[in-house]
Amino acid sequence: MKLPLCTVEDAGLAIRALRKHADIRIDDFALTARVSKQFMSDLENGKATVQMGKVLALLQNLGVTVVMELPDAAGPAVDAERARRTRRQAQRAAGAKPDA
Repeated sequence: MKLPLCTVEDAGLAIRALRKHADIRIDDFALTARVSKQFMSDLENGKATVQMGKVLALLQNLGVTVVMELPDAAGPAVDAERARRTRRQAQRAAGAKPDA
């Protein structure tokens, strides 16, 4: 099933549904996912200020792959940014100051 994610509320609804379908209590899932019960509650209730990294980690724990569909025309720009990031990471690893 494909579910467009446009808001945190969309993600929260899906996460709650998956958790309940797996018959996992919210506090048990929070413990397993290494987040607080409050974070889980905030997410499932669509609080707009939840941390994106934690949301993505939770989705991975639930076996959900998140994919962004970008216009094909954006491909070269994405590739260029990926190459810049790789260069910056290599420079940091080598102890050099990364380029902008």
